[in-house]
Amino acid sequence: MEKITQENFDQLYVDPIEQRQIDHFVCKEMGRQIHRYIKAMSGRKCIMEKFEEQLSKLSEAEKEEAIARYIDLNRKAISGLDFKLVVARAFANYCDTFEYMVEMINNAQKLDFYLKRVKAKYIQFHEVFEQDGKFGIRDHRGQQLVSPQYEFLRTCYTYVDDLVTMPIIAQKDGKMGLILPDRHDTVVAEFVYDDIQLRDEPPYFDAFIGKKKVPLVPTPAAALQAPAPQKKHKEK
Repeated sequence: MEKITQENFDQLYVDPIEQRQIDHFVCKEMGRQIHRYIKAMSGRKCIMEKFEEQLSKLSEAEKEEAIARYIDLNRKAISGLDFKLVVARAFANYCDTFEYMVEMINNAQKLDFYLKRVKAKYIQFHEVFEQDGKFGIRDHRGQQLVSPQYEFLRTCYTYVDDLVTMPIIAQKDGKMGLILPDRHDTVVAEFVYDDIQLRDEPPYFDAFIGKKKVPLVPTPAAALQAPAPQKKHKEK
């Protein structure tokens, strides 16, 4: 890391108050982007209000984490998003004069610092990986969320309440069940089904044995509080 000197002080030093305020305004802007995405996807005001209600209960750090998790499951939410514009809007909200805002934007090192900071906070994508012909899931740090012991995995999009850990549909030994991405492969529905499908209302899953639909209410029930359209990860 480059040493801070009198000559490079303005380029390298980041005022902690400035940083905290920029983080705050970036968080508000990212929440606004999700708001717009939900509106475009569903056109339902109640869904946007539900999302904002959930975020309003959180601390700033918890909001950042919740938005990052939402984006991870709804990656189209930032499709085409210019993060420079996000940072510029945060600068505009922070600065008390136009000249100061222009100075911040034209400071290439400062702009780069905040761009990297924003992306590190909000782009935290999980990945499905294959090992010995089986599939697992890692988080953005490479830490294992689901061990590679499944023939098939399907994560769930969450459009309303990103604070909920939705189960993952998994296949093991030819049968379908539900697990949580909690690093422990917690089973919330046993592997006894021939098929599991998602639905938009409680209990959010339809299970089938043969062609017969059977009740499926995963446990713990607290894991299921949000509608969940689906995302299928295909085997390689």
